Amino acid sequence: MKIPNSKIILPEQFDQVLEHANSNAWELSYSSEKHQLVISNEEEWIARIFLPWNMNWENEKLIPVDNFHCVLVAIKAGQAAVGYFHEKELLDHKVFRAYMVRQKQGKSQIKHLKTKGKSRAGSRIRLEETERFFEDISERLNRYENDFPISVWGISCAKTLWPYFFGSETTPPFESGSELLRSLPFHFHQGSYEELEMAGKLINQFHWLPNSDKNIEIVLSGSKESEPDEDDW
Repeated sequence: MKIPNSKIILPEQFDQVLEHANSNAWELSYSSEKHQLVISNEEEWIARIFLPWNMNWENEKLIPVDNFHCVLVAIKAGQAAVGYFHEKELLDHKVFRAYMVRQKQGKSQIKHLKTKGKSRAGSRIRLEETERFFEDISERLNRYENDFPISVWGISCAKTLWPYFFGSETTPPFESGSELLRSLPFHFHQGSYEELEMAGKLINQFHWLPNSDKNIEIVLSGSKESEPDEDDW
């Protein structure tokens, strides 16, 4: 699990990037939706840096979030995982499963309804499972909202499922356009506890994504020994 074409950099390497950008008069712009810095030269971007979620970009610098509470939710057809983090520790999680996929076609009930309807008993069962699936997820998220002062919500979910998630009878504690909602920049494969733990580490690190079309290279110095080891995840 990683952000495609990116690499993890250290905090001191991030400082080097800022110094290099300032010395070259490059522009720094912040995207709140993706929580990333965009480094650009003239009209083209040179690199993007995904910032740690437990830090806010304010007044051209990073400020640590005090008492950081975060919830991540990963949703696929028939399976979802939800995790609550305090600071950097995963304290609670839940995996949800539902009978949503037609066995022979491998098609989710949502997609099937668009073409075949819901007349058969099996289709009705899958539809009920689908509705309950999204309600259960929202109920869990609302419990976190009631119990903890959530700093940010992270979501990994195909946009085709958004109407069913945000339109369920029990709605999530945030709207699709909420400033506290961020899309996770990587994909979940299984929606397991292990992936939630890994995601919790990834969101609180710096990720360097250079523009492969730009013939500009920034050499970052730092101790390789102190860099995160993906094998440990």
